[in-house]
Parts: sequence; structure tokens; C-alpha cells
Amino acid sequence: MRLTLFFFGILFTFQLFAQSNKPISLHPQNPHYFLFRGKPTILITSAEHYGAVVNPDFDFIKYLDELKSNGLNYTRIFTGAHIEIQGDFGINKNTLAPTKGKFISPWARSTEPGYAAGGNKFDLDKWDKKYFERLKNFVSEAGKRNIVVEVTLFSSLYRDEGWRINPMNGINNVNNIDSIPRLNVITLNNDKLLKYQESMVRKIVSELKGFDNVFYEIQNEPWAGGTGVEVSSFEKDRETLEYSKQLLVRLANAASLAWQKHMVSVIVTEEAKQKEKHLIAQNFTNFQYKFSDVNPDVSIVNFHYALSVAASENYGLNKVIGFDETGFSGNKDQTYRRQAWRFIMSGGGLFNNLDYSFTVQKPEGTDQQQAPGGGSRTLRNQLKVLKDFMESFDFVKMKPQLKMKTKDESYKVYQLTDIKNQFAFYFEDVNQNTISVDLPAGNYSIDIISMEDGAKTSLGRKDHKGGEFELEIPSKKDFALRFVLLN
Repeated sequence: MRLTLFFFGILFTFQLFAQSNKPISLHPQNPHYFLFRGKPTILITSAEHYGAVVNPDFDFIKYLDELKSNGLNYTRIFTGAHIEIQGDFGINKNTLAPTKGKFISPWARSTEPGYAAGGNKFDLDKWDKKYFERLKNFVSEAGKRNIVVEVTLFSSLYRDEGWRINPMNGINNVNNIDSIPRLNVITLNNDKLLKYQESMVRKIVSELKGFDNVFYEIQNEPWAGGTGVEVSSFEKDRETLEYSKQLLVRLANAASLAWQKHMVSVIVTEEAKQKEKHLIAQNFTNFQYKFSDVNPDVSIVNFHYALSVAASENYGLNKVIGFDETGFSGNKDQTYRRQAWRFIMSGGGLFNNLDYSFTVQKPEGTDQQQAPGGGSRTLRNQLKVLKDFMESFDFVKMKPQLKMKTKDESYKVYQLTDIKNQFAFYFEDVNQNTISVDLPAGNYSIDIISMEDGAKTSLGRKDHKGGEFELEIPSKKDFALRFVLLN
């Protein structure tokens, strides 16, 4: 029996080695997490607002160096099929709103002046060589720092003002595209645009085929800008913290879903020509919703402004559940730190906070600006505490426990465990010095981890007879506990 297990161990090690040069994938033992360069991986970051490639004034080397120094491993970019205007969404130093005339996209500029945001119009039949050089350089430099790049191909068109400066708008290109209603642009009913959208996707997928640190997201917030269908509403609860808006859950409408499905097939068909395949993500909704029908070619189910229940409710999909945008809940670090801990400890595999401290003026992430959210080096280091905490376990063998019982219901507790040997707890709003957890009998190594600075307090080895285990702790509002069964 031991010999058989030994050979299985060797076989799995060889499998991981063989995967080490393949693109990031779902982990073969637990598809709620990733396998990247031979290692089980959770993606955690606090990253800039998606303009690192399309805004040539942004120094992405300083930005990527900062993420690496904070121990973070993930960033998200938009491709150039969408840009914004300074001041959009209350952001006054938006990296996704380049200075007039500076914006670069996959499409080359023509010789004809008249682009609404400055400079010549675009030619959708031609590619911008400098754009693709910058795109590949960005992905390459991220890869050198073990940072994974989520390439978001398209975004909703939120307002007519945004559509007015979009390269796909007929007024901004030389391709004789008729006037298209904004709500039809990202649907199959968009006349000549569809072939250009397909072509852009194929070109980007082809250009990035050699990179292992990339996955694709079809569209940012496809339920927004008038293309959504309201499915439920509910009052905010403790988990939303400072998020003050009424919580409306909207899903993309049928026309949007059909277009997204088509674009997934474009990626799959293009990558059928290639040796390696990349993961595909789909952005489904805000807050929470339980899905039962997800495209089998989609491996990552992304939420924005998510409650932790979004991860736990969708755990049965056996895909990575992602929280790939937050950042509209005020500027307190605690808000986003708590969101990250709750989501990851509920079975999520990906977290991204919009970090407004990254600007063109301060690409190293030390700026302060008017924005709906926050972001800071302090927060980034606190998110590293979460990443390090998860990596201190063999987390691939763990899953969330959703029916936690506590003596005192005034605080919240989240648990991940493999049931036998590893027990991870996250406590929130604890105002007493004694807590209790339910554990099997055994001799445990116990550590308390501070949320603020990652300081670890070892409580040594403790014997437990099984059942409720009371533990005295230093007075801490939020903290994590690490229990590992010793032989």
C-alpha cells in the first residue's frame, strides 16, 4: 500500500512538473483553485484601474515592481475596445482615461483626423504594431514577477458619452460603419462590427499564445449600461460595509449572453490551432446569485462587489469563483481587507481590489485622489497576509465549512478545512478574550495571525479531546487562527 502511494506521489509530481510551463489552469485536484508554474495558486491583488497598456503615459514597470514587492500575483487590463473620460465614476486620475491624443488600441490610426478623443481616426482593418509590442511587453514583465494578467476583452458601454469616444463608433473610424445604437454594439445585432470584434479577439489570442500568465475575460459588467435584467433586490447587510447603494442584482440579457457565448467560441476556435489553451472567465453579476448553467468552456465565474455567499453558493460549479472588482465602498483599508478574507475563506479563488493609489503621476501606488474607493501600500501588504496565510496550508485539500456554530453570535467566523488535519479560521468583530471552535480530537499546533501586520503569535501545542475547544486569545477585533494536527 505504501509503495503504491509512493508511486502515485511520484506520478503527481511529474504531472505538476509537466504543467509548469503551461498556461495557468484549474488545479487538477481542486478546480476551485489554480495551478500556475507547477504550484497551487490563489490570485490576490489590489491593482490599478485597467489602463496599464492602453495608456502609454503609465509606467507599468514601476507598477509591476510594486505589486511584486507587496507579494501580490495578479492584475487586470482592458484591451482598448473601451476607454473612459476623466471624472467617470468619480475618479479624477483614472488610468483608463489617457490624455487627449495618447490612447492606443489594437487598431491602428488612419491618416484621417477626427477621433473624438484626440488624434486621427482608427482603421479597424489594420493593427497597431506599437500597441501589441506594449501589450506583450506588459504581459512578459508581469510574468517575470510571477504576476498573472486577466485580459478583459470588452466592456459594457455605460453611457452615450463613452460610446462617443469608442474606436468602434463609426464617427471614430474610417471603415464606413453605419450608426449603431449603443445597446446593440455588444450584441450579435451590430451589423459590420461583429467581424471586427471577432478579428480583434483572434489577434489578441494569437499574439498572447506563448504566455503562461494570461487568462481571458469576455466582457466587463455585461449587465450594465442598459443591457441587464433585474433578478432580485435585497437590503445591504454587514458584509457590504460602507456600500450605500441599494443592492440590485442584474444579469446580462439574452442578447448579451448570446454575444458572449459567441465570443467564447471565437477564443476556443482560435486556440484550437495552438498547442496550449488559456482559461476563459465570464463576468456574471454584482453582489450574489446562484448559477446552475455555465458555459462548459468557461472556467472562472467572476463577480463584482461580491458578498461571500457568492463563493459558497456557487461552490458546486467546481470552477474558480472570482471577485475581480471591488473599490466603491469608501477609502478605508479595513473594508477591502475584510471583503478579501470573507470571500477567500468562503471558497473563492481570486480577489482584486481597485487600487486608486496607482496613477500616471504615481505608478508606484502612493497617490491620493478623489475616487469612490481607496487603496494603499498598507492595504496591499495586508492582502499579502491573506495570501501567505492560505499558502501556509495545503489549501488544495480544503473546502469551506458553511454551517459554523459559535457560542457568541455577535462575531462572524469563516472556516476552511480538510476535516482531518488542517483548520483555518477567520474571525471578525471579536470583542472578548475567549472563543470556541469545534475540532476533532488531536494534538494541535496553533497560531494566531494579525490582520493588520501579519504578526504571528504561536500558542504552541495543545491537546484536545474532541468537540468544542475553548481558546483564550489576545483581545483582537479581527484575526485568523491556524490549527494543524501534529503526529
